[in-house]
Amino acid sequence: MPETKENSVSTIDPAACAPEWTEILKRMIFIRRFEEATEREFRRGKIGGYLHVYIGQEGVASGIITATRDRDVVFSGYRDHAHAILRGTDPNRIMAELFGKASGVSKGKGGSMHLFDVEHGFYGGYGIVGGHLTLAAGAAYALRYQGTDRICVCYFGDGAMNIGSFHEAMNMAGLWGNQGLCPILFVIENNGYAMGTSVERHSALTDLVTRVRAYNIPGEKVDGQDVFAVRGAADRVIGQIRETGKPYCLEAVTYRFSGHGAADILQPYRSKDEVEQHRHRDPIIILRNRLREICGVTDEDVRKMDEEANERVAAAVKFAEESPVPGGTELFTDVVAEHGPRQINQTE
Repeated sequence: MPETKENSVSTIDPAACAPEWTEILKRMIFIRRFEEATEREFRRGKIGGYLHVYIGQEGVASGIITATRDRDVVFSGYRDHAHAILRGTDPNRIMAELFGKASGVSKGKGGSMHLFDVEHGFYGGYGIVGGHLTLAAGAAYALRYQGTDRICVCYFGDGAMNIGSFHEAMNMAGLWGNQGLCPILFVIENNGYAMGTSVERHSALTDLVTRVRAYNIPGEKVDGQDVFAVRGAADRVIGQIRETGKPYCLEAVTYRFSGHGAADILQPYRSKDEVEQHRHRDPIIILRNRLREICGVTDEDVRKMDEEANERVAAAVKFAEESPVPGGTELFTDVVAEHGPRQINQTE
């Protein structure tokens, strides 16, 4: 087993000041404004069902997905808007999906937790906690079985690690990985809480990446609030996965500033002081300050990014509001697959 590291540090050369980093800041700001808008629309009654926002965790998705290639595939849990946006899904269609409209990415039938966009390699959006881990492991096996160098990235939360399918997926990934047949990056988005239950209360072993190593899958921790550190680890690890076909795990230690879901307003499981303390390590502020210090990004530059983000989000809300609702026949489409032999026409 390769040597693992307990903690990742920023490995990106900041002196380069590559334009990509300014673009990453723009994307993170846009995700933040998009998520804030979804909370407002939820409270206006425009978004039904469940809504889980990504506010505070932007560095995790941004640092890893920007290191992937177009033909790679990404799986996520139900806190999935940011992942879809970063994979290139049209934000208008994401917002329309949240509004339950026919122009949504899942035709208005999936909502917030069930985004799906094959064209951009985003394979969900899963509402069943931990249910997608086995699917992602199988997808990674398929990619290597087909002889490609594509990889799979699978995001899941700390709470999903207490689900039986977590252990099943890790065991199969470890077995296939021994043969170089499971090119997958497992990403634990450890935001400290499984709904309202802290890691200390739901996990006997709080060093979560250690639990993955039990299945012969190497891994390490990374500061999820520092997108430089996340991207540095992702560049190194993804290259290794692509070359060897073996799985790897990153435990991104992060924090969600909003509640578990949009209806989680009171948040009795944590104090306001705790949340405010974590806000001092806002991933957007950390990146903004770093780029200001080493690349000369100004407050005016950031203000323009913010204005552009607000305009794009407003356009997405307008698109969603003006889009039609699904027709009645949509209740019966894309629900059950056709199985068994089909009748052959005489002309065939």
